[in-house]
Amino acid sequence: MASVTHLHLAPLHKADLTEVTKVVAVEGKGLEGDRYLGTTRNVTVVAEGELDEAADRLGYPIPAGATRRNITVDADRLPRTTGTLIHLGDAILSVWRDCPPCERMYQTVGPRAREALEGRAGIAAQVVKGGVIRVGDPVRIGPSPGDM
Repeated sequence: MASVTHLHLAPLHKADLTEVTKVVAVEGKGLEGDRYLGTTRNVTVVAEGELDEAADRLGYPIPAGATRRNITVDADRLPRTTGTLIHLGDAILSVWRDCPPCERMYQTVGPRAREALEGRAGIAAQVVKGGVIRVGDPVRIGPSPGDM
């Protein structure tokens, strides 16, 4: 079973990320203390497997937090289907959309990063059930909208 490996918050847009061991997800709003709190893009999540694929293309590792995503999980891939549920600790997220890499990836990851991360930079999600998420918490994906 996958688990949460890293948690990052940034209080403002373009602010440095702070790695934390737990976060509070607020239903319909996002993560307490994060720049996305109250926006449609409540939370961002990335899978280590997708980062490893991008790192293989680049020829250098991508450290946790370099993609500026809030939550890193040790899954191979994340679902991109809108509405798919992701259970993390006490919270439940709903996939909103793919989170494409931005120009900032050249600064935070390195040369050719944006191209290597295309389709691998994680997802944006919305908090449908609030709760505490901790490093080490299990991650369960599903059901998808078509399964309900």
